Amino acid sequence: MYTDNKTVQIIIALLKSHGINKVVVSPGTTNFMFVASVQSDSWFELRSSADERSAAYIACGWAAETGEPVVISCTGATASRNYMPALTEAYYRKLPVLALTSINNSSLPGNNTPQVLDRSVIPNDIARISVDITEAYDDTGYKKNIVLANKAILELYRAGGGPVHINLATKMTGAMNTKELPDVRTIHRFFSYDELPGLDSFSKIGIFVGAHSKFTPKLTASIENFCEKYNAVVLCDHTSNYHGKYKILNALIDGQEYLDRNSLTFDLMIDLGEVTGNYYLPVTKCTWRVCIDGEVKDRFGNLSCVFEMPEDYFFEFYNKLKSCEKQGLYNHYAELDVSLRKRLPEIPFSNIWIASQTASRIKEGSVLHLGILNSLRAWNFFPISESVAVYSNVGGFGIDGPVSTLIGASFADPKKTYYGIVGDLAFFYDMNSIGNRYVGNNIRLIVVNNGKGTEFRNYSHPAAALGDIADEYIAAARHYGNKSSLLLKHYAEDLGFYYLSARSKDEYVKAIEDFFDEKIDGSIIFEVFTDSKDESDALYAIRTIVEQNAAKKAIKTALGEKNYQKLAKIIRG
Repeated sequence: MYTDNKTVQIIIALLKSHGINKVVVSPGTTNFMFVASVQSDSWFELRSSADERSAAYIACGWAAETGEPVVISCTGATASRNYMPALTEAYYRKLPVLALTSINNSSLPGNNTPQVLDRSVIPNDIARISVDITEAYDDTGYKKNIVLANKAILELYRAGGGPVHINLATKMTGAMNTKELPDVRTIHRFFSYDELPGLDSFSKIGIFVGAHSKFTPKLTASIENFCEKYNAVVLCDHTSNYHGKYKILNALIDGQEYLDRNSLTFDLMIDLGEVTGNYYLPVTKCTWRVCIDGEVKDRFGNLSCVFEMPEDYFFEFYNKLKSCEKQGLYNHYAELDVSLRKRLPEIPFSNIWIASQTASRIKEGSVLHLGILNSLRAWNFFPISESVAVYSNVGGFGIDGPVSTLIGASFADPKKTYYGIVGDLAFFYDMNSIGNRYVGNNIRLIVVNNGKGTEFRNYSHPAAALGDIADEYIAAARHYGNKSSLLLKHYAEDLGFYYLSARSKDEYVKAIEDFFDEKIDGSIIFEVFTDSKDESDALYAIRTIVEQNAAKKAIKTALGEKNYQKLAKIIRG
């Protein structure tokens, strides 16, 4: 029988699935549920040591002799401190020792609780990684613990191996009524010298690319070859910088709120790149992450394998195993994308409308910087020339420095045009940067000024339920001149920028011609004034194309074409 404690069950289940069965245990209260559980499972090979210093050194000897990981388990207080000398030895000898220190409750340190020490910070050279497995009060916390435990265990073998530390909250109950361990997701890490798993069990394969450096022609060709051989498709946003043959800009499709996703569910998603600003992720049953850093990053919540190797090695390996298939999956996505774009509704004057009118006009071979969150999301709905490199500060994902980043990039090539799209809060936060004396003539910046953090007024944001109340403090409305028509104009012109502005679609259409006029000598700032309600309505419109058209069809069927047109005229006023 095993303990009923869920956190302890996770550890035991993962030890078994990773093939770790050697354990040196020391007596204690907070770890007795773990010890009793593994003691009752004959798969584990246990040794006892009352002295934790000795226990850890025993583990060093056992691990060195067998070449296998060894777990050491102790209770709280100074018991865990006694592991340090041997863990230091293990660190410098790269011995795979897993120190499992236990605590009754993760909230106890710092509260004068007996036998509770703070292990949140450890010396640099006693463990390759240290993680806290805390109490899980919901499914999200439970999944987080699974990922952290996998991450720690995998580090035992990585880069030559070494010790790791898991601080385990146990919430002692003493109940031992569990007959079988839960089926806990095991994450595996593969290196280029390993025997890699097969792909035969996956029929629908996608490749998702987050923010990524420019792809080499070799890697692009290898991914295209993979898509042809495995009937796969590449899903991206603009920051992916992927421009291969089987690319789909997936925000419009996966952003549809009422689209039946069953036919779009992947069996396997191959995950490349880093953080993405595309919140509309595809649905997948399983994920493999491929990255030279080999880090465990569970973007889709179902990571099963990490491939610590160059991306081109991964694709070249699998390309050798299979001949070409008929490409149908990409065609399915491409046809759906075209269908949605043909049915785009009337979009209110907003960042999304600006993107719809402007994305295709961004100059060939230029560079585009998009501010988070609204600008990046809006522009991800519309295609941009494949010769344009696109970047966004999605690493830290803050509004701090998008204009400074744009200006810094523009220093690299004075002959290249650098475009930027940012919101008002992001611009005014970073406005000092346009006064930098090194700013050249190659910047074209659009500032979408809605007078607030419009994200908090979008229909899809929880704060939207507060209505205008949200403007006061949550959306930070009415700062920076409260949509003044003169503030940015004077500031920009006094610094030598050519200034443009627009408050309507008609004004925008006229002004955009000057924005793209290469005869204008100097950098340009184009301030576009929009309304937060229009921004929200635009987002709703583009995310409900499927519902809107289904509703229109139903109304037409019920009323007939003539009556429908009459009703449409009444609605339009």
